[in-house]
Amino acid sequence: MQVAWGAATDAGGRRPANEDAVLAQPPVFLVADGMGGHVHGAMASDIVVRTFAEFSDAWHPDVEVRGEHVLAAIHAAQERIRSELAHLGGAGITAGSTVAGAVLTAHDEKTYWLVFNVGDSRVYRFSGGELHQVSVDHSVVQELVEAGALRPEQARESRHRHVITRAVDSGPDTTADFWLLAAGSEDRLLMCSDGLLDELSEAHVASVLAERELASAAAEVLLQDAITGGARDNVSVVVVDLAGEADLAHTAPRMEPRGQDISSVGTTVPREQIRSTEG
Repeated sequence: MQVAWGAATDAGGRRPANEDAVLAQPPVFLVADGMGGHVHGAMASDIVVRTFAEFSDAWHPDVEVRGEHVLAAIHAAQERIRSELAHLGGAGITAGSTVAGAVLTAHDEKTYWLVFNVGDSRVYRFSGGELHQVSVDHSVVQELVEAGALRPEQARESRHRHVITRAVDSGPDTTADFWLLAAGSEDRLLMCSDGLLDELSEAHVASVLAERELASAAAEVLLQDAITGGARDNVSVVVVDLAGEADLAHTAPRMEPRGQDISSVGTTVPREQIRSTEG
């Protein structure tokens, strides 16, 4: 079995700059949504991506990566954000980023996705023709939903929908949530910044994932559908599949004005029953 992916990011058409960043470097796939103004937000998300890219050099699908290893990368990114702000003389300036992603890893001699998130970027699993949100937002709206003060259908239009309660930022070391999902060829993972769901319904996203066989095509279509007419926010999408070699699109990584679109391969094993943990 092989892993194929597509990744795309765009400023969206209404924001002056793109503060999102994506990483598609097996065994790690993630999106990061920066905050703190155009310069500082882009700096924070870039630091998150570069830090995870460095840490991933020591990670391999055949060796277990645990939550503590991911958390070490998150805390290293925070330290770098704090250092960068100090270097810029940023007294009183804050900067940070969300992060949501998955690491392909071994557990009990089987292959799993270790899903993680901080903030309101999301990880979904598309399985059996249905889209399921895996991650849980760290946001004011999510807390209101959990408290019964807001119905889920109201959350999309709430004026508090972009107020997050956790971030990879210049403050004290944060915590992350984790889920362990069996990796299998019947499933597809989607990682996205909140800008995607600002523009597209989950039903629309599910229909694209169902219709587009290649992960690279699904990511591209989702991005274009979201930014057509000008998205209100930056939009980032990563789609990851486990597939046979004949199903893969072999294209070299390339950089385009709208962002990055990548497709490549790696190694994994067949699917097992789902097992979840949270920490």
